[in-house]
Amino acid sequence: MNQKDVPANTINDMADRIKHRGPDDEAYFSDDQAVMGFRRLSIIDLAHGKQPMYNRDQTKVLTFNGEIYNYQEIRADLQKLGYEFKTDVDSEVLIHGYDAWGPKLLDRLRGMFAFVIYDKTKNEVFGARDHFGIKPLYYYDDGDTFLWGSEIKAFLEHPNFKKEFNEELLPIHLSFEFIPSRDTMFKHVYKVLPGQYFLHKAGKTETHRYFKFSYDHIDNSQTVEGDAKKIRGLVDESVKAHMIADVEVGSFLSSGIDSSYVLNEASKLKPIQSFSLGFKNSKYSELSWSTEFAKEIKQKNTPLYMTGDDYFDILPTIMYYMDEPLSNPSAMQLYYLSKGTRKSVKVALSGEGADEFFGGYNTYLEAIPFERYQKWVPKPIRKGLGAIAERLPRFHGRRFLVRGAEPLSERYYRVNYVFDYHDRNQILKNPKLNQDAGAYTQHLFDDVKGLDEMTQMQYFDINTWLPYDILHKADRMSMANSLEVRTPLVDKEVAKFAATMPVKTRIHADETKISLRTAAEAELPERVAKKEKMGFPSPIATWIKEEPYKSRIIEAFNSDVAHKFFNTDALMDILHEHINGKSSMQKIFTIYTFILWYEVYFPEDTTAKTVDLVHRTQI
Repeated sequence: MNQKDVPANTINDMADRIKHRGPDDEAYFSDDQAVMGFRRLSIIDLAHGKQPMYNRDQTKVLTFNGEIYNYQEIRADLQKLGYEFKTDVDSEVLIHGYDAWGPKLLDRLRGMFAFVIYDKTKNEVFGARDHFGIKPLYYYDDGDTFLWGSEIKAFLEHPNFKKEFNEELLPIHLSFEFIPSRDTMFKHVYKVLPGQYFLHKAGKTETHRYFKFSYDHIDNSQTVEGDAKKIRGLVDESVKAHMIADVEVGSFLSSGIDSSYVLNEASKLKPIQSFSLGFKNSKYSELSWSTEFAKEIKQKNTPLYMTGDDYFDILPTIMYYMDEPLSNPSAMQLYYLSKGTRKSVKVALSGEGADEFFGGYNTYLEAIPFERYQKWVPKPIRKGLGAIAERLPRFHGRRFLVRGAEPLSERYYRVNYVFDYHDRNQILKNPKLNQDAGAYTQHLFDDVKGLDEMTQMQYFDINTWLPYDILHKADRMSMANSLEVRTPLVDKEVAKFAATMPVKTRIHADETKISLRTAAEAELPERVAKKEKMGFPSPIATWIKEEPYKSRIIEAFNSDVAHKFFNTDALMDILHEHINGKSSMQKIFTIYTFILWYEVYFPEDTTAKTVDLVHRTQI
């Protein structure tokens, strides 16, 4: 908005910044008030569907990223209202649907999406993001300039964008490894939250929630057998919806239940190629599991490999594509997996979301002993035992007593996932910046304060870990390679049912996501359905101790950026502790990736010795 004195080719440069998201086509719109650009990755109706797209009287203009899986039903409803369609793309459903129903259109959508509609008549901009944050949408609003886009890096090309580091959020990043709010590491740049839309008019931006996941309808009469049967039907139907495409669809495959289940259901519809990543001669490689399973269901599997050099060499580029620093070590594997997959297919299914919705993380099992402890031991006694344990040398059970004295909003490990308050005071150059990470996310626990601890943990993860880490890296690493990743288990209808499941059908004793496993047992070999969760493992903890990777980290920990923000002696202490046997991998990796990210996006503040020149000049 407000394009006065902005060079005409600015929008082209902004679109080129995110060409990786849509290398197949480009188009633009402009008038006196707004300019819009679009890069397309063609998946449905390849010959049509150019964007920006207009409504029937040319008064509204749309740009859209994602897929609407129920677009054909919505299209039929709009045709009954007299709307005519020129294409078979889901984009046209959005522009006519907004024309017909306004923001109420969002209640009808099932899919992954981020879209913006400019209304020329009203001179206003409407933008919306999908229910769970699968697709990204950002806006920049400093009171004078309003910009929006799928990735923050697009804003760098606009002359009115003031690139400023949001240093106040550094302690929050160090706690969570992401920023669990609408704020970002760039001042005046905001995320549109999952299930949210914005309206920008007359220089003002307002946001509204159209969807919020809740556990308001838990049904304690449900059983594992009944829930498993329901899950089987939902997964079958969701995979079918997510297979809609006019190009070949593949699937990621690890050794775990989630991706195996998704692949198995997809293979019932048509032959489907799967792709798996591993490490040669490494105990961390899952390839033997995944390739064996693919053979069992008679589907082709393509194994892909990466080395330590692959991992560390690509890190600065990963931070560039990520927009904000994210220190999840699995992001690099996901990048290489996407890169290899894109050589064969344009779309890939993936198993994200099962752990959050169905109770798959082992940490959820903590709820059982802690709730018993809190039930039988009065709070004053727990507080006293916790205080005593904190002052004593380490002994078996110390951590339990200390944590047992804390409320879940402070105790849940995601809140201080990397560095806790004390740690941050030690490493920050300016400890006055430090703030209480628990207070930053307290509102989420307040939302579900009357529910059991496991449900509170899941609610927290669905609203933070899932969109800001899991789905964020899935989108960035796949789209960096022009690959569309679809997540059938992160689905409106799947989530709707998951919200009704009682604890007894989610976890039991020492077993996680029992209803999903029971559902999978009817479809998969028992060894797969019962396999313990591995996540997306890598040898990063070992590599950090070895050359040449250790030297790279030492150089980063003594770089300009390290001296600017951190107590470098404390950083080196953490590294030495890890080398000497105390596991500090996540702490080391969080600092290291932040330094790389800062050197990529703010090279003017540093000599940037750590980052290769080719990466620095991208900015």
